[in-house]
Amino acid sequence: MKLQTEIPLNPEENQIDYSSKILLMGSCFSENIGRKFDYFKFQNLQNTFGVIFNPVSIEKLIVRAIDDVSFSEKDIFQHNEVWKCFEAHSELSALDKNEFLGNLNSALQNLREALFSATHIIFTFGTSWVYRTVDASAPLSDRASAPLSTGEIVANCHKLPQQNFQKELLSIEEISKSLQTIFDKISTINPAATIINTVSPVRHIKDGFAENSLSKAHLISAIHHFLNLKSAPDSFRDLNRKSFYFPAFEIMMDELRDYRFYAEDLLHPNKTAIELIWQKFSRVWIASETETLQKEITAVQSGLNHRPFNPNSAEHLQFSEKLQLKIREIQKRFPHIQF
Repeated sequence: MKLQTEIPLNPEENQIDYSSKILLMGSCFSENIGRKFDYFKFQNLQNTFGVIFNPVSIEKLIVRAIDDVSFSEKDIFQHNEVWKCFEAHSELSALDKNEFLGNLNSALQNLREALFSATHIIFTFGTSWVYRTVDASAPLSDRASAPLSTGEIVANCHKLPQQNFQKELLSIEEISKSLQTIFDKISTINPAATIINTVSPVRHIKDGFAENSLSKAHLISAIHHFLNLKSAPDSFRDLNRKSFYFPAFEIMMDELRDYRFYAEDLLHPNKTAIELIWQKFSRVWIASETETLQKEITAVQSGLNHRPFNPNSAEHLQFSEKLQLKIREIQKRFPHIQF
């Protein structure tokens, strides 16, 4: 007797191995998967500008990085004595203006290098709801030094008063257009890159229950519309071979449809759910040849996390010596792996 439905999954070609270079961008779920890549020591770069939820803001960063358009003073503003940018998460913010610009342009350079060299790029889109700046001529609260031009979609509102923005739902057409721009720009400079699109299973209940469902539906519809383009221009001829969809959202909603798979907030997947989705992702996208090395790395990670009762005992010193030997053996085969 079957107790749950199961999303059919098949291994894809051009899978990820230890020579792959992976770029992850998007919602906090991309960081959940990114931590798995970190744990198993795959080469990866995650969210250089912090968590970005909507596809238009991700598109802006991709275009800026590939076109090599540096951040300048016109792109930043000071709020509550902290320098911020509407294109980046607050984790990059700083008290010093020059330091902040340095943070932004360093992140931009890291993103640019990753876009040129990545073998696999994973986008996790979180929401279709966006905040657009209102008419710059209107009397807005607390925006004296904020570069709010009319109609700009922001990646982060940085806790500015709500009257500075107008909330709206991106249409399927608008999202699909952003995906096309992203794919086109990446294909121009890195035509061999494999792009994996996912929708975050994290529910944005603050938008409302029905509104969250509508938001996810727009993302899923737009991605599938994009992936099923029939009369595409030259740059999209290899779309079906280079751009894919991984059903993280569907796995959470249809296979793991029980609150025991959620964190205490009942919105985010818990560790068990993330592990199960990672296993399914691995079945599709991680080369089976990496399994032996993953087991070796797991053994090393467990050893590094071990906390001895007596760190100076002969037994522990011998254990540490054997552990360092394992690390050196792994690094001899894969010099880029660091513990």
